[in-house]
Amino acid sequence: LQWLRNPGPQHEKRTLFGDMVCFLFITPLATISGWLCLRGAVDHLHFSSRLEAVGLIALTVALFTIYLFWTLVSVRYHCRLYSEWRRTNQQVMLLIPKSANVPSNHQSLLGLQTLKRNSKETIV
Repeated sequence: LQWLRNPGPQHEKRTLFGDMVCFLFITPLATISGWLCLRGAVDHLHFSSRLEAVGLIALTVALFTIYLFWTLVSVRYHCRLYSEWRRTNQQVMLLIPKSANVPSNHQSLLGLQTLKRNSKETIV
């Protein structure tokens, strides 16, 4: 969510939003179209030409192949953008240990040794 709130890469956000909208519209359309093509192929196998049935099955296979290819390419593109963003925009947290008895220069050295790192954040 931090990536979406970051005011930097507007083009990348528009691309992600556009792909999400396309995914939401294309998924039901591809599903309905594939179902109708297969239903028509079954009807043609029972009542008329086998050639038309084979053509509808080939159309269904082509439709789903294109849909899956677009989905995989789109997801891969956005994952690559996100990993690039994570690599260049790392969150750094400054941790100051709470110890009043130790001088400040020793305090930071001793405190860093006892801290546990729960995430990939860099301790400075």
